[in-house]
Amino acid sequence: MATTATAVGLFAGTNIDDLIVLAVLFLSSRATGTPRRWQIWAGQAAGFTVLVTVSVLAALGLAVVPDRWVGLLGLIPLALGASGLVKAARAHRCGERVLVASATGLASVMALTVVNGADNLTVYPAVFRTIGTGSALVTIVVFAVGVVVWCLLGCWLGSRRKVVEVIERWGQWIVPTVFVAIGVFILLGSGVLATIL
Repeated sequence: MATTATAVGLFAGTNIDDLIVLAVLFLSSRATGTPRRWQIWAGQAAGFTVLVTVSVLAALGLAVVPDRWVGLLGLIPLALGASGLVKAARAHRCGERVLVASATGLASVMALTVVNGADNLTVYPAVFRTIGTGSALVTIVVFAVGVVVWCLLGCWLGSRRKVVEVIERWGQWIVPTVFVAIGVFILLGSGVLATIL
């Protein structure tokens, strides 16, 4: 029970930002038909599987990138977020709308999930390295259930009128800002800047 509770807290704490992305994807699916709902579900599952697999490999010492350099992954969401904010600012000046989450199919949803979850790679390997095999398996099962729950919540949030209004009004700013925050958090929290300096 303690392992399950810890895994639930770990999943929720590292994937809160993912709810915004999922809500936007489901909203986009309702409005434009892309990506399709099954592509969101499958892409989220596939992307999270990649994150957990890389984390387990890193915990086993088989990662290509040494732990002290994993924090450089923070540059990916930071760059995507900065780019998104620049596009949002440009569109705002011109009075245009920006698509918040540019995912059109299974592969792009999967890629978005991996990029959005890059911060998980600074946390999960350490967790998997310190718990036993049994606890690791329980944690992975909890994560799998968490992906299903997150997709259900994202679908629900994407259908709520108030949430939809907020996302339509501020979404082009919210997601890039979350990406920038994740990137900064990874870079600062991982200690990679101290390693470089």
